[in-house]
Amino acid sequence: MCTNMANVFIFIFDVVKDSFMISFLTPMVKKFQLHNSINRCLWEECKHPQIISYIPLFFVLRNMAYINAAFRSSKDHEVYFFMKNKYVRVHYTPGKSDDTILTNLSLISSGFPVFKGTLFAEPGIDCSFNTEGSEAYVFSTNQSANLEYTPDAPNDRILSGPATIAEIFPVLKNTVFEDGIDSAFRSTIGKEVYIFKYNQYTCIDYDSKQLVANIRKIVDGFPVLRGTIFENGIDASFASHEEAEAYLFKEDKYVRIKFTPHTTNTVLLSDIKPIIDGWPCLKDILPVT
Repeated sequence: MCTNMANVFIFIFDVVKDSFMISFLTPMVKKFQLHNSINRCLWEECKHPQIISYIPLFFVLRNMAYINAAFRSSKDHEVYFFMKNKYVRVHYTPGKSDDTILTNLSLISSGFPVFKGTLFAEPGIDCSFNTEGSEAYVFSTNQSANLEYTPDAPNDRILSGPATIAEIFPVLKNTVFEDGIDSAFRSTIGKEVYIFKYNQYTCIDYDSKQLVANIRKIVDGFPVLRGTIFENGIDASFASHEEAEAYLFKEDKYVRIKFTPHTTNTVLLSDIKPIIDGWPCLKDILPVT
């Protein structure tokens, strides 16, 4: 049974990477409940036609995704982007906008058949980062795996995992990263990688599985991001093929940065702007539903 729609308005929230984002303001049913971050919701049955008309729009908004994860390919200036249960492979040119799609939008389970039947295929990959050669770590919820892939061919294999993040990286046990990682990008020092969750980050050595920096707020280590959309979280990121450069993504925006490991001397190399402005090849793909 519905409450009086003339008097009741509530916010409808979307869940992205375990954080809440306001989607729209609308009259809604009396009982509303969200379940984790996997696009599910429950509400009491309502037969009011004006309210029912919002429901298709609500599902469209909840099901939209921009870039959830990315990693630098072993091939020069190529990157993998993951959106929900799909991915694309792109050739990019830093500072320009003449990028091209190399692999059309496809199911993760098609391009990476080794992930069929796993969380990495459905609901998808939350975070990833490249390591050596054609290898990468991928994450979905609290799970992780070390992947060996072959660009241009589905000849992938899992080198280790799937296992929990705490099992693969014991140093992350009992930290904010134990139940999931939002984004990551490789450092230029050894086998170090920056990992992000909510408004926090740290740097780990993925080989020794040790922390090389304390866990702290993003704005403390990257003060240039203070006051920007990235200060409270980063949806996806990857280290560019250009030395000490990285791309950060949040919702429908992105920025390119130049960083200096173990310092706070990070600078913005581009304006924060819509993804499709800097990556026009994605304009017919994003957002993914």
